[in-house]
Amino acid sequence: MANKRKVPGVRNYNGPAGGWGALKATATAVREQMDTFKAPMALLRTNQPDGFDCPGCAWPDKEHKSTFQFCENGAKAVTWEATNKRVTPEFFAGHPVSTLLQRSDYELEDLGRLTHPMRYDSASDTYQPVSWDDAFARIGEILRSLDPEAVEFYTSGRASNEAAYLFQLFAREFGTNNFPDCSNMCHEPTSVGLPRSIGIGKGTVSLDDFDHCEMIIAMGHNPGTNHPRMMGVLHEASRRGVPIVVFNPLRERALERFADPQNMLEMATYRSTPIASSYFQVKAGGDAAALKGIMKSLLEMQEACGDILDNDFIAEHTNGFEALAADLAATQWQDIVRESGISQGDLEAVAAAYAKSNATIITYGMGITQHNEGTANVRLICDLLLLKGNMGKEGAGICPLRGHSNVQGNRTVGITEKPSADFLGKLKDVLGFTPPTKHGHDAVRAMQAMVAGDAKALICLGGNFAVALPDPGQCFAAMGKLDLSVHIGTKLNRSHLLVGKETFLFPCLGRTEQDIQAMGPQAITVEDSMSMVHASMGKLKPASGELRSEPAIVAGMANATMPASKVAWTKLIADYGQIRELIAKTIPGFEDFNARIAKPGGFRLPLPPTERKWTTPSGKAEFYVFPGLHEDKQVHSDDMLRLITIRSHDQYNTTIYAMDDRYRGVFGRRDVLFMNPADMEARGLAHGDKVDIETLTPGRKLRYEKLTAIEFNIAPGSVAAYYPEANRLVPLDYMDQDSGTPSYKSVPVKVLSSETSQ
Repeated sequence: MANKRKVPGVRNYNGPAGGWGALKATATAVREQMDTFKAPMALLRTNQPDGFDCPGCAWPDKEHKSTFQFCENGAKAVTWEATNKRVTPEFFAGHPVSTLLQRSDYELEDLGRLTHPMRYDSASDTYQPVSWDDAFARIGEILRSLDPEAVEFYTSGRASNEAAYLFQLFAREFGTNNFPDCSNMCHEPTSVGLPRSIGIGKGTVSLDDFDHCEMIIAMGHNPGTNHPRMMGVLHEASRRGVPIVVFNPLRERALERFADPQNMLEMATYRSTPIASSYFQVKAGGDAAALKGIMKSLLEMQEACGDILDNDFIAEHTNGFEALAADLAATQWQDIVRESGISQGDLEAVAAAYAKSNATIITYGMGITQHNEGTANVRLICDLLLLKGNMGKEGAGICPLRGHSNVQGNRTVGITEKPSADFLGKLKDVLGFTPPTKHGHDAVRAMQAMVAGDAKALICLGGNFAVALPDPGQCFAAMGKLDLSVHIGTKLNRSHLLVGKETFLFPCLGRTEQDIQAMGPQAITVEDSMSMVHASMGKLKPASGELRSEPAIVAGMANATMPASKVAWTKLIADYGQIRELIAKTIPGFEDFNARIAKPGGFRLPLPPTERKWTTPSGKAEFYVFPGLHEDKQVHSDDMLRLITIRSHDQYNTTIYAMDDRYRGVFGRRDVLFMNPADMEARGLAHGDKVDIETLTPGRKLRYEKLTAIEFNIAPGSVAAYYPEANRLVPLDYMDQDSGTPSYKSVPVKVLSSETSQ
């Protein structure tokens, strides 16, 4: 950028991902949040057999044995939770909610750990302390006065299996299947699309498969920031010569080169390992076109020379190949190239490499799912794998990269608005109550019900519900209309300050802290993104003597709400093993749950596709035909760009650890718009200009003003801005209709100079 205007906080970052930069960032996080004696002890217990599971991402532990692996953002997650900073009743007394709302999201969470149960007082505009029993009693009184269908039960992916299972018992005995969940906002297309294609809504690969694969195709994810422990696997694969083909609109440093902080040679010599062997910058929203292009080329190769596809696998294990082949033949290359932004030659080269590989893994993240065609994208990935029989064999399969460390486990143990009849039947048989059968609300529909005034209460098991959702102009106001809102969390966030008529804030134990109940210290369990279930036991002294565990808080509310409950809540909280016994009796795959988690590393849940068994209605894997190529033909504008919302490197979902985005060269600020230089030139913009963004979706126009446009290596036609700030540009109803997931990654917008914008 030597010839460009100097922009405050924007400069080149030339280092690799990982390396000494990661070590320095970790040291800074430790220094700012914890004392130097406690921090090493805490970090060394992360992902250990007798320690706690990292509260960050869902990437599994190497060899499923909880071996220590360095991870910068995992260390940040631990120090962020185990911080010495505290938010006490005295703090709340001196800081009205209206003034706290003026602080940034980073500033709010950086205040520290919540220490006491609090209740909002509208007369003073402050949170004031309340006893647990009084709070539970009042919540129960309000809930009993409401129609169960007017209550929303939201779950964060960090909740344990035990807490999530109790939460769904509470809601279903109360009388609703309203389960807005963080998965609705990220990987719901996986949960919806994969069962239609292969019979189960989970990935099929294990860590061992990465040791045997011959090719990795990585689509729509940034592992250096969002699942950093994956970098070790990619690092090893690259060093043994495995082609790693990347499709991503932005050039991300971690997908280009990585220095392993545990590799003494790389650290001592300042060397790094290249990651991507090929890097294709697909246009935002162009993934379906790219996938169809690769498959079209495969079929053309098959027709020309044969012996490309796995015809035996297709004949024995799949349905729908002929329809897929006909659609691909009818799809024109010029349309594929236009919509994907990738040349025919490049897509043909990927197809040729894929044809040579005997075992391919495709990994994908929210860059695939958070689109109007998110479910279609997931199913097209399955199509590509099925064409070569890359399911149910060593070194091959599909690998969705989940976010929070138990978002998949929450769904497994019952957090779903669309429960199966079999699951509900087992709850009735084992627990003795009749659960509701009517499908409930997902996250978007829950918020829409709040906006309409139909939802009257919101119970949040963790998370930052309103901030995570699109369109804060609607969502924030809707929170204030609620009769009751309850938030269970470790730290203060903006959703806690969007108070309703009555609002309670409950501090809970973190993953790192001791959980001691009547029968002694308790372990919880989590499921990683490869279906491994293992135990986690906190070791640190709780941040306050007033903290309660998430299961205990859920049980306290349930007991107070339903005095005649069929569930033995007190007994379950005394010994979490009793919760696991219920899970084992009501959810397949958890037989002998308590005995199996006693083994370090835990156990893997059943994955029929790994045995080439397909629990679809036909009993076979299903090819999917995606008609057309573009997700939104109703938007027409010569000036249109597609907005991608992104996380910074110092961020995990809505949690912002610091104001830097080291690998992208942005420091101390988040008010920037990443643009392709050609797109800037076409609009008369220069690096550092102030711009306004306006949506081009039907309905009301949303705006984000006074951003600084900066040149970046991003696909032409695509722009990027930070989440959650840029959520103000994502309409609440702009989503994948199959899954209900908002289209955070491909919003049609126009960009104007702030000086000329009206």
